[in-house]
Amino acid sequence: MSEINSITESKPDPVDVSIGSRLRLRRLAMGLSQNTVAQSLGITFQQIQKYERGTNRIVASRLFRLSQVLQVPVQYFFQDLAQTGRSVTPEGEGAGESPDRVPELLSQRDTLRMVRAFSRIEDASVRRQIYALVKMVGERDLGAEC
Repeated sequence: MSEINSITESKPDPVDVSIGSRLRLRRLAMGLSQNTVAQSLGITFQQIQKYERGTNRIVASRLFRLSQVLQVPVQYFFQDLAQTGRSVTPEGEGAGESPDRVPELLSQRDTLRMVRAFSRIEDASVRRQIYALVKMVGERDLGAEC
């Protein structure tokens, strides 16, 4: 095996990693275990783990079935690709925020708990007030770091 082949085989494709992150994010947001998703697809939970890490690619038919199980359109899995600037988003958009950090933040349990609780608030004005509070605290903490 050549050196080029060993390099490409050892590192997952960034597209597969991004799709896997979206899979994990949605699964956790729905409160589903890897085993539950795997059973609904007729595969093992280890296969779901590999998908989520991006070490195994998800074929189109399985991606379509995953979108049904997770109740999202197939396009959901490709949203990060458009937002991270992989030839779709103009450079400089969203400056100051790292799009690469979003999947990391959304995979944290506290963040998911907060998002779930926030999504259950029916009053839009209350949601706006909570957002304003969180934004203000975040900006204050950011100012303290400087």
